[in-house]
Amino acid sequence: MTIKDKYNKEVVLKMKKQFNLANSLEVPRIEKVVVNAGIGKFLKETASVSEIMEALTKITGQKPLMTKARKSIAGFKIREGLEVGMKVTLRGNRMWNFIEKLVGTALPRVKDFRGLKESSIDGQGNLNIGIKEHLIFPEISPEQTKYIFSLEVTAVTNAKDRKKGLTLFKLLGFPIKDDNEDNKSNRTIKVAGN
Repeated sequence: MTIKDKYNKEVVLKMKKQFNLANSLEVPRIEKVVVNAGIGKFLKETASVSEIMEALTKITGQKPLMTKARKSIAGFKIREGLEVGMKVTLRGNRMWNFIEKLVGTALPRVKDFRGLKESSIDGQGNLNIGIKEHLIFPEISPEQTKYIFSLEVTAVTNAKDRKKGLTLFKLLGFPIKDDNEDNKSNRTIKVAGN
């Protein structure tokens, strides 16, 4: 069962019951997924920028949009209007396919992955994930990659609050661990060390 089918068949019913929602349209849903990559350190080399654009296109299935600097920052050698990033906004089937790939294939390939923290969900119910290496995606061949870059993935929901957003992502199967579990394991280690 795909994540989209799971949302339509299971998540909607469970969330209606849990939050006493009268209508299925009141149930929070993921509206879009935004994938961002900063290319500031690669600006001097045109080959690297085109390779990053090609990699992002492979990962998302959509050509990225170049983003420009809003302010000039002398310390980072950035001028206003300079293209310093790339972003892709995914909606509809492409969004669901990307989420499927992210949860099922990419995140389990992260080295020492122990789950996403609850704190990665903001007050509006949106999920923010920082990925250090784009090599975790199955479309990218490490042997043919010269430049490794990091990504930020934001899943934007219409949840309006953190609790509904957290419940939505947990029911969809995102590997979210309780922040309390981390504290308990740290306490256990400290007690054992005494």
